Amino acid sequence: MAKPIYDASAIQALKGLEPVRRMPGMYTHTIHPLHVVQEAIDNAVDEALAGFGKRITVSVFKDGSYQVEDEGRGVPVDMHPVEKKPAVEVAFTMLHAGGKFSRSGDAVYQMSGGLHGVGVAVSNALSTRCEVTVYRNGRKHTIAFADGELKQKLKSEKSKDSRRTGTVVRLWPDAKYFDSPNVPPAELEHLVRSKAYLLPGLATVLRAEGREDRVWKYERGMAQYFEFMLAGRELVAPLFAGEKYFDERSAADLADIEAGEGAAWAIGWVADGEVFADSHVNLIPTRSGGTHEAGFRNGVFDALVKFMETRSLTPKGVKLIADDLWGRACFTLSARIVRTQFHGQTKEKLTTRHASKLLQLCVNDAFELWLNQHPDEGRRIVDLAIEQAMARLARGKKFERKKGSGVATLPGKLVDCASDDTLRNELFLVEGDSAGGSAKEARNKETQAVLPLRGKVLNTMSKDARTVLANKELQAIATAIGVDPHGPEDQPDLSGLRYGKVVVMTDADVDGGHIQALLLTFFFMHAPRLVEFGRLYVAQPPLYKVEVPGQGKSRPSRRLYCLDEDELEEALGALRKEKVKEGSWEISRFKGLGEMSPEQLWETTMNPDTRRLVRMQLDPSRLAKVRAAFELLMDSGEAEGRRNWMRDHWKTVEADV
Repeated sequence: MAKPIYDASAIQALKGLEPVRRMPGMYTHTIHPLHVVQEAIDNAVDEALAGFGKRITVSVFKDGSYQVEDEGRGVPVDMHPVEKKPAVEVAFTMLHAGGKFSRSGDAVYQMSGGLHGVGVAVSNALSTRCEVTVYRNGRKHTIAFADGELKQKLKSEKSKDSRRTGTVVRLWPDAKYFDSPNVPPAELEHLVRSKAYLLPGLATVLRAEGREDRVWKYERGMAQYFEFMLAGRELVAPLFAGEKYFDERSAADLADIEAGEGAAWAIGWVADGEVFADSHVNLIPTRSGGTHEAGFRNGVFDALVKFMETRSLTPKGVKLIADDLWGRACFTLSARIVRTQFHGQTKEKLTTRHASKLLQLCVNDAFELWLNQHPDEGRRIVDLAIEQAMARLARGKKFERKKGSGVATLPGKLVDCASDDTLRNELFLVEGDSAGGSAKEARNKETQAVLPLRGKVLNTMSKDARTVLANKELQAIATAIGVDPHGPEDQPDLSGLRYGKVVVMTDADVDGGHIQALLLTFFFMHAPRLVEFGRLYVAQPPLYKVEVPGQGKSRPSRRLYCLDEDELEEALGALRKEKVKEGSWEISRFKGLGEMSPEQLWETTMNPDTRRLVRMQLDPSRLAKVRAAFELLMDSGEAEGRRNWMRDHWKTVEADV
């Protein structure tokens, strides 16, 4: 059989929505189609957020379809000046097409759920059918798609109700792209209900075919929602609710913060029972938190610490940490940010860097004022936090560090942290002494430890525990963490674990990726319980730095970090939309972590408020598949299998060969 020729004809340029159908996991969750429906809901909410419409209806039909109806302005139906197609067709069939990119004073949306620009185009691509009805200018416009392609051209007729405006989107998600074809009812209900309390006065309706409609409308917003969630439980102190938004005058004095940005929040503490935490950005739920939530938590905690210091409430011998305050806290947070940036297309985690500072400014002074106005209630919150701290210290493990004792001697090159609190402590496994030096200076000495690694560690695939422990580098890792090598069937003693997070931190290049793969092989094959318990993470250092010059008093100079080339292109596109002079910025590429200054390494990769970590997950039910994948990719005896695998998957896998 002749080998395929690698020439220009082998390079494919995927058109339209084909990339989404080829690789749906890059654009949405493939567990179930909630995100497909959510994109249509978010568009409806953006209209309400902009002041158009007071009611959104989400319908679930027995045929497996979902419909979202709003009272907004209606998606434009006139001819697009460049694409020469109706604008509604462009929005549903082209990636990176939408009305939310402009951030100038005459922008259609000042606030919206993000700038990824994939939106309902992905929903359409992953549906067997998509029907769109637009009510606009006294007319009813209809268009339909099948498998992402135009099925029925735009039709227009006179509307029976000439005053009606809005958009109706009905989707039939394609089951072949998802593990389960159905949206979990509880998650959909939570999503629809949350829009109502985040936007007081907005009515949201969940309509399931054959069932009674459920309608939510919260005139008092978050405070009213809190009453519903608490279900009669009492708070330790009265609800602390508030909001703060920056106008043009107050934003002008602050770098990066724009007029209209700010947040609304409600927070209360309960002595027992379950707690809940809901955070949102521009009404988009951020289930994995992000920089806005980190800033909110820090602002509240810093205000409490100042209140304690002012009133001499700080207990002797007990150092309060943020988790002590937040362990019994219930809160809802709704941030509004002009230039949003999310981690991934599903927008579950905000990575906008200035959001941390923004939220701290919003909540810190407000909570400190509230505490001083309610000193007795503030003391009750302090007492609850101290109670949590005492429980934490009782659970904590202290470790013997003296040589010559019966305890294993810690590796000499380990730069350990000061804290004995296992849950808070983090160990960074760093590639090389150069990066290790920067990490030592950058780290938080209280809770972050650093273990530099020399070169590439042993490939432990198909190696037994004795061979693993005979390797000095791997022995140092195991000793530092406090876990013995074990297999998937073993039940190792994990009481000696010394860190709540073990973070693999390597360069963002091919060699760094190889070292990362070798370390992950070690952990998945010889410390699977550590992975199963969610203790293993991989750091995501940036590959590019963009220095942007200032543009007058309102736009000071700033620095942007980009994870990869795609993120760099997105950042440059945003700068062009802001009308920053082309070429005025300076782009530099990091050769490795050791090239970063300690300040840059802290800001981009080690600061819990701004870093990006990917948690490694291990589902015990899929252990056989995981092991088979590692054997194929890492076993020295599988060279032929790897070659065949790369031949079959070369179109979709980035590999250095």
